[in-house]
Amino acid sequence: MSRTPAGTPHDPRGAERFNEERATYVVQGSSKPDIEAGTKAIRETVKTLKPMPGVYRMLDARGDVLYVGKARALKNRVANYTQVANLSGRLQRMVAQTRSMEIVTTNSEAEALLLEAQLIKRFRPPYNVLLRDDKSFPFILLRAEHDFPRIMKHRGARKAKGDYYGPFASAGSVNTTINALQKLFLLRSCTDSFFSRRDRPCLLYEIKRCSAPCVGRIDKEGYAELVEETRDFLTGKSGAVQAKIEAQMAEAAETLDFERAAMLRDRLRAATFIQGSQAINASSVGDADVFALAAKGGHIGIQAFFIRGGQNWGHRAFFPSHIQDVSEDEVLARVLAQFYEEVPPPRTILVDRELPDRALLEEAFGAIAGRKVEISVPQRGERRKLMEQAARNANEALDRRLAESGTQAKVMREMSEFLELPDVPARIEIYDNSHIQGTKALGAMVVAGPEGFQKGQYRKFNIKSAQTDDDFAMMREVMHRRFSRALEEDPERDGGLWPDLVLIDGGKGQMSSVRDKLEELGIEDVPLIAIAKGPHHGREGREVFHFPDGREKMLPTNSPVLFYLQRLRDEVHRFAIGAHRAKRSRAITASPLDEIPGIGPARKRALLLHFGTAGKVRAASLEDLQRAPGVSQGVAQAIYDFYHPGG
Repeated sequence: MSRTPAGTPHDPRGAERFNEERATYVVQGSSKPDIEAGTKAIRETVKTLKPMPGVYRMLDARGDVLYVGKARALKNRVANYTQVANLSGRLQRMVAQTRSMEIVTTNSEAEALLLEAQLIKRFRPPYNVLLRDDKSFPFILLRAEHDFPRIMKHRGARKAKGDYYGPFASAGSVNTTINALQKLFLLRSCTDSFFSRRDRPCLLYEIKRCSAPCVGRIDKEGYAELVEETRDFLTGKSGAVQAKIEAQMAEAAETLDFERAAMLRDRLRAATFIQGSQAINASSVGDADVFALAAKGGHIGIQAFFIRGGQNWGHRAFFPSHIQDVSEDEVLARVLAQFYEEVPPPRTILVDRELPDRALLEEAFGAIAGRKVEISVPQRGERRKLMEQAARNANEALDRRLAESGTQAKVMREMSEFLELPDVPARIEIYDNSHIQGTKALGAMVVAGPEGFQKGQYRKFNIKSAQTDDDFAMMREVMHRRFSRALEEDPERDGGLWPDLVLIDGGKGQMSSVRDKLEELGIEDVPLIAIAKGPHHGREGREVFHFPDGREKMLPTNSPVLFYLQRLRDEVHRFAIGAHRAKRSRAITASPLDEIPGIGPARKRALLLHFGTAGKVRAASLEDLQRAPGVSQGVAQAIYDFYHPGG
């Protein structure tokens, strides 16, 4: 790919690897919304642009990304934002906050679309349609790095060698399928290290869910045949696999090999179970994803079905955010672009409406998949029935979502009244500390709002200055670090990151510590509440809520508000404990050798193998260190000098 003044390497899906030359223009002045300052910054950018494809980012005064867009001709597209009268109210607000832009050119508009989707997922801009889904999709993986491949569930980057089958809608659906596949094909699911240590079959062999290749109960050729049958089954050739098993069962029965016939019968039942568990009949569809959209009262729900090899691998509902002033067709197109940024596209994508830029989406998805991808609106037959079922599910999922949000809104209003807040809080921050006898202490903050927990906003605070056996001092340190930074970065409180309510896991002591620290910082208008376990340490569910003025209040044990506040407190407790365990695990696996400059993992391993312990490395003479394998004279001198600085 040829470079342009703001060019990028030919890798539209790896923005963080780009060596991009940023075209950034900053207008000095107020950080408050100003339509004239925003249009001025955009005009300055337009002067440098050419009519070529690429991606643009709108940035506010702090450099945060407001919006990511793609264009076939950057100069023309960006210039449109200077015609303020023609913009929607939403885009006018965005322009008013814009103070600079970043431009990345690409080889084609399809590349720009892929890069746009990745950057939206990375930066979560407030003016882009966002696919709100923090969960990655699970796959089935048949690993290929062993004579006896392992079948396993896989999430995340597909780096391991092997065949991936998915996506599945949930961990439950993939676990159920793997269990049935083990019964059907008897493939191992154990790790390679467990496999190598076996000298007799494990329990899975006894319950007929593994063929025990670890101890030679099946040879390499026989196991390879089972692996090939698994591949056939997962790629839609289930009928041929079942016919083969039926023939083998009949042959075993004729030869009076009833034990083998019974085993084959159980495998056949497993195949029937997998196919019978498919609530959607999609046998003639092959590989396809089905998307249907429902819209009510300014909210949108999108239902997706995942069909692979004619089998239904589950369904999931999505509820995109930031959809105001965006057409339904455009919302669905944006959701598809972001969805397939992570998930490999199938050959066919079925949608319930014509999409803008359909040909562009097909080109971009084809580049990801390495083959042709077709997006179509089914008109008749089984595909049309699938679409109608997806549409029904989309409407039902949206109805449930609206009902839940209505209930949640009622709980939030009642909570605001109980806690004497001026309004329903849009951002709630909940704090807790975690340590064991004063060691490895840290503070934790989780964030919640009307739409649930905002996990991207969670924070950990490693305790630095406070006595780590003093909970009050630790909480004061956390508050100081959190709010002194807020005062520095957003003194006007218009960035949306100041809390409307602070909840503290604790009682009177924690409340007074936090209140005094915020008053010291000059902050007296952030609502504070401390949640303490009630009588008998909360066994009756009677938490006590402490107010800054010393008052205490309680809620009935069956109160939905109490349940909601308990859930907030439990979430920060869960997050704090998890973060503390991770910190403790890292400390346990740390070695004193890690502190020596120039000693990497390989040399550290060699030293420990040679000397036995880090203490013996410390006590070793220079001559002994030089005799260690892989340790040069210079490295030995560096180790010796580190432990004997005066010698």
